[in-house]
Amino acid sequence: MEHVQLKVDGMSCTNCALSIHKYLENQGVAEPKVSFMEGEVQFDLPKEVKKENLIKGITNLGYKVRGQEEAAPKKKFLDNNKDRALFCLIFAIPLVGHMLPGINQIPGVHIFMNPLVQLALTIPVFIVGMGYFGKSAWNSMLNGIPNMNVLVSIGAIASFGYSLYGTIIGKGMEFAYYETTATILTLVFFGNYLEDASIESTQRALKDLVKAQKVMANMIVFDENHKEVLFNVESDTLKVGDLVLINSGETIPMDCKVLWGEANVNESIVTGESVPVFRKMNDVLLGGSTIENGTVKAYVTAVGNDTVLANILKMVKAAQGEKPPVQILADKISAIFVPLVVSIALATLLGNYFFAHNAAGNPIGFGESMLRAIAVLVISCPCAMGLATPAAIAVGLGRGARNGIVFKNAKSLETFKDIKQVVFDKTGTLTTGHFEIANSKVLNGMSEEDFKTLVYSLERYSNHPIAKCISGTWKTNEASNWTKIEEIKGLGIQAIDKEGNQYWAGSFKTLVNQNAEDGHNVYIQKNNELIGWVDVADQIRPEAKEVIETLHKQGIHTILLSGDRREKCEVVGKALGIQEIISEQSPSDKLDKLDALTAIAPTAMVGDGINDAPALAKATIGISLSNASHIAIQSAQVILMNQGLKNLPMSLGLGRRTYETIKENLAWAFSYNIIAIPVAALGLLGTWGPTYGALIMGLSDVVLALNSLRLFKKKLV
Repeated sequence: MEHVQLKVDGMSCTNCALSIHKYLENQGVAEPKVSFMEGEVQFDLPKEVKKENLIKGITNLGYKVRGQEEAAPKKKFLDNNKDRALFCLIFAIPLVGHMLPGINQIPGVHIFMNPLVQLALTIPVFIVGMGYFGKSAWNSMLNGIPNMNVLVSIGAIASFGYSLYGTIIGKGMEFAYYETTATILTLVFFGNYLEDASIESTQRALKDLVKAQKVMANMIVFDENHKEVLFNVESDTLKVGDLVLINSGETIPMDCKVLWGEANVNESIVTGESVPVFRKMNDVLLGGSTIENGTVKAYVTAVGNDTVLANILKMVKAAQGEKPPVQILADKISAIFVPLVVSIALATLLGNYFFAHNAAGNPIGFGESMLRAIAVLVISCPCAMGLATPAAIAVGLGRGARNGIVFKNAKSLETFKDIKQVVFDKTGTLTTGHFEIANSKVLNGMSEEDFKTLVYSLERYSNHPIAKCISGTWKTNEASNWTKIEEIKGLGIQAIDKEGNQYWAGSFKTLVNQNAEDGHNVYIQKNNELIGWVDVADQIRPEAKEVIETLHKQGIHTILLSGDRREKCEVVGKALGIQEIISEQSPSDKLDKLDALTAIAPTAMVGDGINDAPALAKATIGISLSNASHIAIQSAQVILMNQGLKNLPMSLGLGRRTYETIKENLAWAFSYNIIAIPVAALGLLGTWGPTYGALIMGLSDVVLALNSLRLFKKKLV
């Protein structure tokens, strides 16, 4: 099934995203992801549906679809809210200016009081406004989810139509509300521009990552004399296997592996760790990182969407398209908000016309009643409710990505607030996973070299940190060949040679004769006979103790859950002060234990091995380290990119702070509308009600964006 990712221009609020979402679902697309903040639509294309038809359908809704691979479209006249606002402002100023106190003393100003002149000044603003708001409003109503532009359009059409009617019947001075039309449209365009700028700033961390993908590179080629020649090329033209020269101060263009040289590399753009790391021959270089000092030659190992940085961006953007549970209520209200406000505006018009009186006790008349109804339309803001969650999520995900914390879905950010206990695997999670062979012994008279060759031949097929240590240390070209070999989770490697002999390299549990000496890491057997064992030494991660202490201060219960022997688990657990130690667990045991723990309280699981994958998936939130096995990363919802536990408390804190920001935003959005609509309906904004309403409405979204931006600076731990 093809995965489609489209760039869509013209989405201005959640209702726009809901319109596209509903359309795609009606066309048979399952669970489309629509992000109006990113201007992106993602979905898996059903086999029976043509992509071209879906693109045409989205276009018919009033949005512009362009391929993500295209360059930015050529800028057109009045192609953005800033240009539209400035254009309309030119005509709105004289319409409003002639009403200012004392302005009539200026010669020639009285001409702007002429209804025909006012009509001429209003027509360009009305055409531009209806070309944008009116078209969007009409298409949204056809799709069954009216958006905010319906309210703006009704208000502008009502004031313009009423004024035009007065001009036609020769009573233009009595029906003169052209300035209301012009100021509504101008101020809403201005408000949309401020909203666009505010939303763009919430995406700044993500944009930094995007910029890091596009750099120049020194590609090495060889001439006919086999001498190196450098070509300065764009990074996106590189291919896997190309050679590059990276000097001090330059950005690593793509994921590479060092062939020659040494350097200190700043990987903060990817991992969030600002302290440079030393890289030498055969070490991996992450695309987007910077060489602080040193020079290396490297060959490209991944390009385009296969790089680490591209995958981070992909996961963060996918997470932005996800809807956390807290947004579901806001979406439901947004879907019925516009019809509700139109009903309130109609009630305002009729109620004021038939029942309201001015200070002198006289009926206020149709004109003022209409102004109050228009004020209700333009001051209400469904966008605020739709923006409350995405704005906070965008900042939260962006700050996380900038600090080496990648959330694969937005739900995880919200779920973190409930976490009461954290479960840790031991090997490679609480310990460094960088083992060294401490001791080994051969028991059946086999030579030491043959024993090492045998062990290497078995362990090279495993990704377990202990196995990788042994196979890396005892690597040889004389490896044995097997007719069958498999890794059994929680036990070890089992193999059969061409003579039918069965071999094991595994834990104590694999021994048929349990009378053997306990406490070693790897036991080697041939036909169920113990022929030797290997011990490795591991170190506790230097940051682990501080992380555990921080979690305890936050009232989080810590648990060590490992398949390793009880004695070894207790040494690590007690050294770190972990509150509960559960050892000698098989993968299925871990799964059962996680099931029981999550039933007691929301539980996060931190792991890195293939054995941890089921438990990571079972936990309330699975957290994986970036140097974890591929399957562990796939099973986790959160990835710590700094290859350590240092940012675990930050990830928990970021989740809680993001949820707090969402609640603040929603509180503002609901309270704003609950207060603003009655204020407008009762005429408390005066004769300039529609103008004030349009200005306040535009600023309401900016308040949400600014509050969300505070998340960049909030203390997380």
